[in-house]
Amino acid sequence: MTTIPFDAIGFDLDGTLLDTFRDLGAAVNHALVLGGFAEVSVETSKDLIGGGAKIMLARAIEAQGGVAEDEFKRLYKAMLGFYEQNNAVHTAPYPGVREALADLAAQGVRMAVVTNKFEAFARNVLTQLDLIGTFETVIGGDSMGKGPDGQFLAKPHPAPVLAAREALGGGRFVFIGDSTYDVRAAKSAGVPVVAAAYGYCDKPPHELGADAVIDSFAELIPALGAFNTAA
Repeated sequence: MTTIPFDAIGFDLDGTLLDTFRDLGAAVNHALVLGGFAEVSVETSKDLIGGGAKIMLARAIEAQGGVAEDEFKRLYKAMLGFYEQNNAVHTAPYPGVREALADLAAQGVRMAVVTNKFEAFARNVLTQLDLIGTFETVIGGDSMGKGPDGQFLAKPHPAPVLAAREALGGGRFVFIGDSTYDVRAAKSAGVPVVAAAYGYCDKPPHELGADAVIDSFAELIPALGAFNTAA
């Protein structure tokens, strides 16, 4: 068995643990149609994921000319309402996720989810997929409240990652994610980070600046074990 040199792990959700783009794309298209915009290809919706649902919708609308702020708020609210009711239709864990999480739990590694998805949505989809019990805490994009600028303290801000490490005991901690938001948050929090190249990377995986890169979730435990050798 590979020895894990970490006491705790934080995981991003979309594009890291779960393949969510089809349900997110359907929610975006629901809002776009309401606003009189053309639907986007669900496949290309992968390119919109990263900073949370609000940024995802904003990118889709901006690509078609933009909209007034009040109208955007209406469409964003409609998107969230649709997603709340349809967030686990096509969403599923990536291959190897359940097995690797069970292995880590058996080794006594403590785990958390740190996502820019609203906490209630994240908990809901994890519950529907029977994964919620694996994690000691779920920190969403709205969990840390707002900063002085009125924006949620979400990734790439380090606060959610630091909160997860503290909730898991404050020991040796590593973060796993698939975007620049994840890598920047981990680096700012001073913790090592592994990039999930199979996810919705907003840059080429090896250009994200992570300490290690995995091409599948099955590679996670060996990659974590390699930190022993590096140390």
